[in-house]
Amino acid sequence: MRRLSLSLLPGKKAFFASDFHLGAPDSARSLEREKKLVSWLNSISSECQYLFLVGDLFDFWFEYQHVVPKGHIRFLGKLAEMADNGVQIFLFTGNHDMWMFGYLEEQLGAQLFREPVDIKWEGSASMVVGHGDGLGPGDHSYKFLKMIFRNPVCQWLFAFLHPAIGMGIANKWSRHSRVTNNKDEEFLGEKEFLWIYCKELEARQHHDYYIFGHRHLPLDLPVGDSGRYLNLGEWMNHCRFIEFDGSVLEMKEWIG
Repeated sequence: MRRLSLSLLPGKKAFFASDFHLGAPDSARSLEREKKLVSWLNSISSECQYLFLVGDLFDFWFEYQHVVPKGHIRFLGKLAEMADNGVQIFLFTGNHDMWMFGYLEEQLGAQLFREPVDIKWEGSASMVVGHGDGLGPGDHSYKFLKMIFRNPVCQWLFAFLHPAIGMGIANKWSRHSRVTNNKDEEFLGEKEFLWIYCKELEARQHHDYYIFGHRHLPLDLPVGDSGRYLNLGEWMNHCRFIEFDGSVLEMKEWIG
């Protein structure tokens, strides 16, 4: 697991959010959510030093060599503005947008992560941050599918499809996703696979916080004697985010 050492300047904070699924379930509702997301980014931009976007920002994203999916310009424009103003952006790929190949890194000066990272905050907390897909026990069919999707040969073959065909296939696939179909997520109790994963990590090394997305359920659960597993939920219904000032970590909901 990659390790990062970070420190916050006086008066600055780190923010975490996940699972915007821009593009789903249709253009009108996606635009409404995008505007709400941008309003949140506007509200935090003056005090944000680090912005962690923890996967599934888009319901589908594939970067061809000279083509990227159209749309989402308000969101991307706001990220560019924040980056130009000195905000460090950390992007995590999710199961819907794992095909990022450098465009957003180049345009935003962002750091891209495909696996969870271990973060130590100077003089403060330790945490593990990641999207969460394919972690923990079970879900073997998806784990096999993820290996295929991340295979360079499969990505190379898909890139040979004309974007109109490739995006058409992807959008049809997306219409069958749990987000598009608005299926309720159910808390699995002790079988919550990411909670189990956090407990396994905690048994090997203590971390104060484990922050993930993917499950679409806002969660705040104990891990070991003093750790916490927090799931960011999604922005179709919950609009949750985490705010960390170097000493206090809080999960909040954006209403504006």
